[in-house]
Amino acid sequence: MKKFFFVSLLIPTLFSCSVNQHTLQKKYADLLTEESAKSHLTILASKEFAGRGTGQEGGKKTVEYIAKVFQELGLKPAVNGSYYQPVNLVKSSYVVEQFNLNNQTLVNAKDFYVTGSNAFRNFNASEIVFVGYGINTPSYSDYAGQNLAGKVVLVINEGEPMDASGNSLITGTSTLSDWSTSRSKRLQEVMKQNPALILSTNSQAADLIKRFGSRMTSGSYRLKSSDKETTNNSTAAPVVNITEATANQILAANNTSISKFKQTVSSTKKPNSSVLKASLNASMGSKKEDLFDPNVLGVIEGTDLKDEVLIISGHYDHDGVLPDGTFFPGADDNGSGTVGVMEVAKAFAAAKKAGKGPRRTILFMAFAAEEKGLLGSDFYSQNPVYPLANTVACLNMDMIGRIDNKHLEGNHNYIHAIGSEMLSSELKAINEKANQDFTQMELDYMYDDPKDPMRIYYRSDQYNLAKHNIPVIFYFSGLHPDYHTPNDTVDKINFPMMAKREKLVFHTAWEIANRDKKLVVDKTPPPASGR
Repeated sequence: MKKFFFVSLLIPTLFSCSVNQHTLQKKYADLLTEESAKSHLTILASKEFAGRGTGQEGGKKTVEYIAKVFQELGLKPAVNGSYYQPVNLVKSSYVVEQFNLNNQTLVNAKDFYVTGSNAFRNFNASEIVFVGYGINTPSYSDYAGQNLAGKVVLVINEGEPMDASGNSLITGTSTLSDWSTSRSKRLQEVMKQNPALILSTNSQAADLIKRFGSRMTSGSYRLKSSDKETTNNSTAAPVVNITEATANQILAANNTSISKFKQTVSSTKKPNSSVLKASLNASMGSKKEDLFDPNVLGVIEGTDLKDEVLIISGHYDHDGVLPDGTFFPGADDNGSGTVGVMEVAKAFAAAKKAGKGPRRTILFMAFAAEEKGLLGSDFYSQNPVYPLANTVACLNMDMIGRIDNKHLEGNHNYIHAIGSEMLSSELKAINEKANQDFTQMELDYMYDDPKDPMRIYYRSDQYNLAKHNIPVIFYFSGLHPDYHTPNDTVDKINFPMMAKREKLVFHTAWEIANRDKKLVVDKTPPPASGR
């Protein structure tokens, strides 16, 4: 009788605690508003912030903005009194200072593009050796009688010689040889002849230059710690990819063209290589530049479980401004996730100020150089501010502001919750309970499929934490037609859904940060994968 009486008193008490916790969470989640999200995002996606490019002025303004917000919220600097963790990067670019062909100045990424890793040098030539298809077989060779060492070489990098009946002169049938199916094969063959420079042309070059020209000059990035893996090869000939129109201007010196050359080979069934009178003067080569774009870290210290750390993250960088002036606002990718980090930080900071702060420490982190290969998060995972062994989970927001192609004609009330059960049997349940109690969205798990052709799970920063057996969720609203285009603008953001998605992250984080036991890690990690 006494036992029953005790339990009957306890049940209302537990119910009251549950209700109070629910009310408390909702109170702070309600600070995450559409208006506040729009205010931040309008700034981050503005022309003033110039697409937040790695190594660019817009990126510098962005980290200053995020750090200022963290400071105003009362988050503590996490890195020896600073909000910045410099990420040691190396940018490798192929720089063309001059390219003059037959007294005509050509512009990199407008008239041609270069692939190569040679040291910076000058190229001067008074003739160009045209080797046709660049094919070398016992029965047919474009190299017969030609000495290419130290010369500038022009090659047609597609197709193969055909007779009038449509049969290949290489195979003797209508079936093409591997010279046609592998463009690298003929370039490798030309390289064997030790030329100084290769001019390569094909029917797609003009379109590629038009579509991707400026991107081709943006350079590549890596962590400085791994830079020793790539060194300039000063002896390898650079490959200058030119249009057929430019190639025909060179061939005109011998009163021929690509089409005439093909007709001649077809009718004679013999190679037709030649030496062309032409002038070429160029100065170009690879250059390296050290960059130190930082991760931005602000922390809310926990109470009785402060040695355990929850990371809430999103990358702040985007494509910036290309050399031709093209501006990428990156409102969704990943202005939305960056704002999400600041907004969730605001809610927890308010709770902390009111004496309701988290039991575990929460590290709010805006990663650098995600678009360059997840480099900011890779650097953090190698140089953690808090021990990875004490990091209980990472909740990462990358593109949370749009409606994707899949849901455009259907339910807009959704979020992709990627990877929630990859490492922990508890994390998915926690996220689903938070959604059930507070946000009631469709949780889409399509990208958890191991056969996902997009490999989305591996393409954002949380993966560099998951590699170290840290449970993660990647919150993602999905791909859309404006992905990585200049049209990813603020006016296309669905702010009601963006705010709701932020709230789900907050409620999930609240439970992880305040539960009695650390999340279990009881599943086999997924196999390693590149970006």
